[in-house]
Parts: sequence; structure tokens; C-alpha cells
Amino acid sequence: MSELKSCLEFFAGEWTGDEEIASSKWGEGGRAAALVSARFDLGGRVLVQDYSAQRDGKTWLKAHAVIAVDEQTSGLGLFWFDSLGFTPGEPAPGQWDGSSLRFVRTSPRGQARHTYTPTGPAAYEFVLESSFDSGASWVLVMKGRYVRTSGGRV
Repeated sequence: MSELKSCLEFFAGEWTGDEEIASSKWGEGGRAAALVSARFDLGGRVLVQDYSAQRDGKTWLKAHAVIAVDEQTSGLGLFWFDSLGFTPGEPAPGQWDGSSLRFVRTSPRGQARHTYTPTGPAAYEFVLESSFDSGASWVLVMKGRYVRTSGGRV
């Protein structure tokens, strides 16, 4: 349990990042700039992430993520809300494998795999992929690299 808590503590703070977006039904691919603000709430039981990305000087995506630790099972759950219209029914189960935090959520749109990987003491990479064949194959949606600007562990 302490390893999960330590993992989540890494992601607390203010972050800025550069992203590569793949072409999709939501638009043409390209680059984006993102801001991520993550903080603990509810007595430290959940990490709340607020995300906003801009392309060509305009906000193109906003998201609100809540990562909760289930103290009974030592598991993780991701609740994801975004401006493209996704609202969760069930939390996406997640795990920390010692180097990456990974969640796979399932919806009527298919599956989405969120992978957060620390790449240094104040940097991480986020990869979002989609699957439309129950996880047999994955397509890159976006990849971002973020650096801490304040807060959290440095």
C-alpha cells in the first residue's frame, strides 16, 4: 500500500507538457501544450487531476481525473471525465508495476489505456491509446511529456 501512495505522491503538483496528438475522429493530429494540476483530497485517499490542453492558441481538450486507492484491495481506480463527452460508469482498474501506473477503461467507445511513467525526479510521460478489439491491438491517441513547475516531490 505504501508503494501505491508513494507512486501517487509523485504525480501531485503543477506540471506543464508538450504533446503529440494522433489524428482521430476528433480532429487532425499535431502538437499541443498542456497544463496539469494534481492534488490530494478526501484525507489523502484520492489524487485529483485537472488537465487542459491547447492547440493553435485555443483550448481543445479539458479533463478531470480522480485516482482512488482502494485500501481493502490495494488496487487503484481511475474516474475520467473529459470535454469530448466521456463520463465514467465504473472506475478503470489500475496498477503500479514498479515503473509505470497503468489504467484500462472500457466504454461504449472501446477501451482506453492510460499509462503514466516517471522519467526523472520531476518529469513523466503520459501515453493514451485506444483499442476497438478488446485489447488485442492498441492505437496511439496521444503522447505527452511533462515537467513539474511547482508542488509535489522535487
